[in-house]
Amino acid sequence: MTEPERLRADAVRNRTAILRATEELLTRYHPQQISMEKVAAAAGVGKGTVFHRFGSRHGLMRALMQERAQDLEIAITTGPPPLGQGAPPRARLLAFLTAVVEMVARNKGLLAALGPAAPVTAVPEEEPREAHPVYRSWHGHISHLVHQQRQDLDADMLAHVLLATVHSEPILNALERGDGNRLIRTLHDLVAGLMPNP
Repeated sequence: MTEPERLRADAVRNRTAILRATEELLTRYHPQQISMEKVAAAAGVGKGTVFHRFGSRHGLMRALMQERAQDLEIAITTGPPPLGQGAPPRARLLAFLTAVVEMVARNKGLLAALGPAAPVTAVPEEEPREAHPVYRSWHGHISHLVHQQRQDLDADMLAHVLLATVHSEPILNALERGDGNRLIRTLHDLVAGLMPNP
């Protein structure tokens, strides 16, 4: 292996170790108690490596959240049905909304570290949320599934409305209280009303 290849491999290993360490720390500590120094020690790397890779604590938390969003993206594109291809649009939409709610509910500590406007698709204040690539991808996925079954609906606006639920403070508070299943049932009721079984 050449020197540049070894450096790239080391960088990938370090990034993975840092993200896994952060993930593990979030299961044991409040986000405010997790410093870059604590992450570096848990990952077995220098503090400078953490700052170099992620820039700041917020950058680190955002990278971890985006990685989790990317895992969902992979499940949508290459995973088995109903989340992946091969199921009817309604079943895929129900599976996707369930997966989004479960991801947000599992990552309450991470979202708390990112702040109230952060869920999954946080963007700099000067940019609209819909500019974020994760938001654009999820919005496109929802609107495509809706349009496949109900061409008479405004699939574009409906996708915005459904995604808005994971950015709403009352909804985030409900998830904090453990009401994820209640939210999933409600979203399923909405979809069932709009997209009944053929």
